[in-house]
This record gives sequence, structure tokens and C-alpha cells, in this order.
Amino acid sequence: MKIIELDEIGSTNEYCKANDNGEDLCVFAKRQTMGKGTKGRSFISFDGGLYVSVMKHYENFSAENAFRIMVNACVAVCKTLEHFGISPIIRWANDVLVDGKKICGTLIENTFSNGKIVRSIVGIGINVNNRISSEIKQIATSMKEVLDKNLNLQDVKKEFLEKINRTFSIEDYKRYVNWFGQLVTIKTEEEERVVKAVDIAENGRLLVDLGGNMLEISAAEVSLRL
Repeated sequence: MKIIELDEIGSTNEYCKANDNGEDLCVFAKRQTMGKGTKGRSFISFDGGLYVSVMKHYENFSAENAFRIMVNACVAVCKTLEHFGISPIIRWANDVLVDGKKICGTLIENTFSNGKIVRSIVGIGINVNNRISSEIKQIATSMKEVLDKNLNLQDVKKEFLEKINRTFSIEDYKRYVNWFGQLVTIKTEEEERVVKAVDIAENGRLLVDLGGNMLEISAAEVSLRL
């Protein structure tokens, strides 16, 4: 996999799309001016964070197994944080939290053809030494804030690269979920419902108990609040 390091770019995901010649890429940027989050949200990228997109191409990857890409990304981030003494949890489907606050977000953009994934671009932003803006201070944190010290960003990058090239399972993912059996809030644009979280299926759907009825929830349909 080719590694590219940039000082500043609009979006590392967009850079991958614009420079796709069929080669797998890992693109780091010190800053993003047009970073993207899930559901069209913007992603603030101050100096000191780890901002990276990993682009991979596939020949025989069934679209039914798309959640495996999310699994690998989230577990790689969690294991990177653990290496530095931080204990993370995953908030389904793609947020990594520490002490109840978001420390990392993931945006995955897949390209499909004939029921298969032919390309995935995984954008990841980990708050390392970067400043957390006052607007999100109550819901976001950084490695520096958790450990009360600056980290060597190159060390974090090296650890992440080692982890992102491994293959993890749904069971690895679920080891970072500590809220099964608890009441959680699932939110759509129209409503919020409190349900009991039961499990996460192989396809990535959240299994919940709503008044004795078991439901499968898609992350594309709802967001989760713990």
C-alpha cells in the first residue's frame, strides 16, 4: 500500500477519489479544510490530530459483507488507543468513545458493482493533540486530554498503520461494546425511541428489544445515543 503524507488538503477521502489509479493508498494530512463526517456533517480538523483515508480495491468482496470494513476500521482505532493506555468503547456503528466522549469518527464510502464492493475509502479522524472546539467540548475528547500529555503523532501513526493492515472479526468489534442489555435511544429524523440493546448481527444491524419485540435496526436509518 502506498503512503502519502500531505500538509493540507480539503478532504483525504476526496483526494483518494481524485487520485485513484487502481492502487491501494493510505493518505495522511496534517489539516483538512473540508473534512466530512457521517450523514453529511462537517468534520473539524485542527493541527495535531490524525487524519487519514485508506483506499482499498477488491475483486470478490460481496456487498453483504460491507460491515466487515467498518469492523476493521473501528477495531484498528480501538487497539491503537489501547496501545497508549486508553480504554475505548464503540458506539454503534462507527464512533469510538472514551469516558463517554467521542475521540474518533469514521466515514466509509464504498463503490459497488454487480452486488460487490470494488473499492472502499475509509476516512478516519482521531483526536490526538488537536484542540477541541468549544462547541463540541462537552461531547468530544482527545488522547492528550485523556492522558494529560502530548503524544508523538508519528508514534500514533505508526501504531495505527500496523493495526489497520490486520483483519479483525465481529467478535473483536463487540469486545468494545459495553452497553448490551442496557436501554439506549435510537433516533430518526421523525422520532426517538428507547429500546434495549441486545446484540449486533454479522451484517452490522443492531438487534434491539422494543416491548418484547425483537427488531433489526440499520445504521443508515437511525443514530444511537447511549
